[in-house]
Amino acid sequence: MSIQKSKAEIELMKKSSDILVNALIRIQEAIKPGVTTLDLDRIAESYIRKCGAIPSFLGYKSPYRGAVDYPGSICASVNNEVVHGIPGLRALKDGDIISVDIGVYFNGFHSDAARTFPVGTVTAEAQHLIDVTKQSFYEGIKNAVVGKRIRDISAAIQDYVESNGYSVVRDYVGHGIGTEMHEEPQIPNYSFKGANPRIVPGMALAIEPMVNAGDYNVKLLENKWTVVTLDNSLSAHYENTIIVTEGEPMIITETP
Repeated sequence: MSIQKSKAEIELMKKSSDILVNALIRIQEAIKPGVTTLDLDRIAESYIRKCGAIPSFLGYKSPYRGAVDYPGSICASVNNEVVHGIPGLRALKDGDIISVDIGVYFNGFHSDAARTFPVGTVTAEAQHLIDVTKQSFYEGIKNAVVGKRIRDISAAIQDYVESNGYSVVRDYVGHGIGTEMHEEPQIPNYSFKGANPRIVPGMALAIEPMVNAGDYNVKLLENKWTVVTLDNSLSAHYENTIIVTEGEPMIITETP
């Protein structure tokens, strides 16, 4: 497991990412009031398997004792759910927001991305949270260039989010990605102390701001997967897999 990926490995990651992007487009097209999160999960799994790939999250081992392996192909987190919402019979309602996190394993390599989508007509406040979260990703990757360090990405995300009156989640972070879903380095969405790797060409990074409308504190539900905001505020999530190049970073999971 190398932090720097070869050209051949990057090409394999692009193929995994192409499947992910098309699955995510299909999910987005299906989102409307009345659809269940399980419906969305089935759309994703069906398409991924049709392409000869495997959902990265399905069967993922929990770090918590007594927890079941992850039962879904996507994470579907609604409203105050931050990450790792388990797909089920919950029907989406007009005005909800839903964060869909999806991973694909194909030809030995993973890809990873997340989006928060509005369901029907949402409030201006909810849409603003979605927009700020997305833009914070782009502010962060301005620093995903050779010669910078991981903390530069983290600080840029935090500064942008907090300048808009929101908070970045501390307990969950971005990560390297490749033959494993979670590789080094970790990429917090806030300025941090400790090891601060230099950014080098060939790094494959999953950068994923998780942004709360209220306080940044979160809690884990009894299912030992779903994470919610402690103050019950809305939360949004935006993630892409990127490759560090000699120039600007290459986003390999970007959607139209």
